[in-house]
Amino acid sequence: MKSGQLFLTAAILALLTAPAEAQISLNSVRIAAVDSVKLSQFYSKAFGMFEVQRIGGGANPEVFVNFGATAAEAKANKAPPVVIMHRDADSTADTVAHVIFTVTDVKAVAAAVKAAGGSMDREPFEFQNSGTWIGLAKDPVGNAIELIQQPKK
Repeated sequence: MKSGQLFLTAAILALLTAPAEAQISLNSVRIAAVDSVKLSQFYSKAFGMFEVQRIGGGANPEVFVNFGATAAEAKANKAPPVVIMHRDADSTADTVAHVIFTVTDVKAVAAAVKAAGGSMDREPFEFQNSGTWIGLAKDPVGNAIELIQQPKK
């Protein structure tokens, strides 16, 4: 193979194997529960989210929730939603995957999590004197939630 052909082959391989960074974005975050509707109500109470879509009928629909001051604003919100799907058991053996919310008052949100039926694995704490506060929560069925409050400017 000549050097020109080798370069062209390498360039084509690089294009085929490189991620299309400009074309990738977060679509949504998916979590699961035995009762997806009941868990969506927790997210509404704890985080002020509204149901924006429901796929499937019956007792086990997939429920999409998002942020907004009203249900209409949440439906118009273009930010990625949290998608809650059915699973047969509330099992959280893998606690690495979790929902991460940016908040402005981590202590107030931690209190709202507990009032809505969730729990705190770790109460809000300042991360390494950085001004960033983090709280580690669980929804009522054990999905992990990280709350991050950025430093005040």
